[in-house]
Amino acid sequence: MAINEALAQSKRNDELWCMPELLRVKAELLLLEADSNGVSAAENHFQKSFALARQQGALSWELRTATSLARLQKKQRREEQAQKLLAATYARFTEGFGTADVRAAKLLLGELNQERFLP
Repeated sequence: MAINEALAQSKRNDELWCMPELLRVKAELLLLEADSNGVSAAENHFQKSFALARQQGALSWELRTATSLARLQKKQRREEQAQKLLAATYARFTEGFGTADVRAAKLLLGELNQERFLP
């Protein structure tokens, strides 16, 4: 798989700045495997991506991963957990509200907030 090669090359060359995004992409690809092992592995990669982005202070990578993870949690009917994760990350933005990632996060937050209060 090309993503595994990219991850290995990133580690080998100490190009860790892009590692959160590579982990997120791998997670998205794992979700395409329709079995529960793929979903579990994907969630694990999302968690690693999120933690590394936070450690690096890479807020954009963090938001992108939080959005992907929140989408997964929404599909799993874990809306409250998804909303808390995404809202906390989104709230740290002070600019860039017109970018695709921030707009996508805001849209998903709106959906999650609405669903939390439906009977």
